Amino acid sequence: MADHMLQEIQEQPDVLQRILDTEWEAVLAAASVLRERDVRYVVVAARGTSDNAAVYAKYLFEVLLGMPVSPASPSVFTLYESEMKLRNALVIGISQSGESTDVLEPVRRAGNTAAGTLAITNDETSSMAQAAEFHFCLRAGEEKSVAATKTYTAQLLLLYLLALALGGAEELDEPIKRLPDQARRVLRTGWEGTARYRYADHLVVVSRGFNLATAKEAALKLMETSYVVAEGFSGADLSHGPIAMIGQDFPVVFIVPPGKVYRDIKALVEELGDRGAELVIISEDKDLASRAPAKFLIDGSGPEELSPILYVLPMQLLARELSLLKGLNPDAPRGLSKVTETW
Repeated sequence: MADHMLQEIQEQPDVLQRILDTEWEAVLAAASVLRERDVRYVVVAARGTSDNAAVYAKYLFEVLLGMPVSPASPSVFTLYESEMKLRNALVIGISQSGESTDVLEPVRRAGNTAAGTLAITNDETSSMAQAAEFHFCLRAGEEKSVAATKTYTAQLLLLYLLALALGGAEELDEPIKRLPDQARRVLRTGWEGTARYRYADHLVVVSRGFNLATAKEAALKLMETSYVVAEGFSGADLSHGPIAMIGQDFPVVFIVPPGKVYRDIKALVEELGDRGAELVIISEDKDLASRAPAKFLIDGSGPEELSPILYVLPMQLLARELSLLKGLNPDAPRGLSKVTETW
């Protein structure tokens, strides 16, 4: 019997399709109200995996809508009990359970100001869903694995749909309609050369732009499931200092989608390859991927802003695979539970 993590990774195309079939009207209705209110900026409250979805939200809203996005510092609301000035703001809480206190409180308290509030959770009856003015449901079904997979990509899709609707779209375009089938194709593809990482105990994951979220989420999944010391970097940030630590045989995972970030990340692949780094590459470029002993080829991802939903899938598979190679249980990371309570 497959572990829960693998089962839930494989469920993602169906989850994406359910969201497209059931949530678009709710997104359109919320966007219509928010446009009338002249929302000018967004504050996102999230923790853990959902915090990486918030990184994606930042690029989405700033690139597609020119709307500044700020990550909430939950302790500002909880520990310090600050009263924030949130006129013309949309406060978005992102949480799988909808019960994490430090994400719930910014949404609840923002509701007492002039801000609009939106919850994105997997439970329509959750405390956050009840506290927010608007709620989008992840439609992912029960997620049994502690390491979130299907709820993460569901969060990304709902954030993309919201950005699309706030930008004035009234219908779903073809690239978004193709997304579930593209996800199925990615999940039918396999990794090459990953067995060599059975003994890896540290690595960095690198991308840029929309896929900075993917790099950070990949590092989190690797830490959770296989206890590798991992960190996700923007290629630009890596070059401003941390690149000094990378020498011969240092493992570097590159996420290289097409689009505006491609040239810079490709140059970094070449630089670190020449330095002797141990390369792992996820890309649509066969020639670039051929530089790496471990690789995963994506068969067409569409617009750059949608690519994180597909490019995170190989990293979920890699995190699970390394966990099993190390003799661990990817469903039961030590010291972790499905809902983490912090204040």
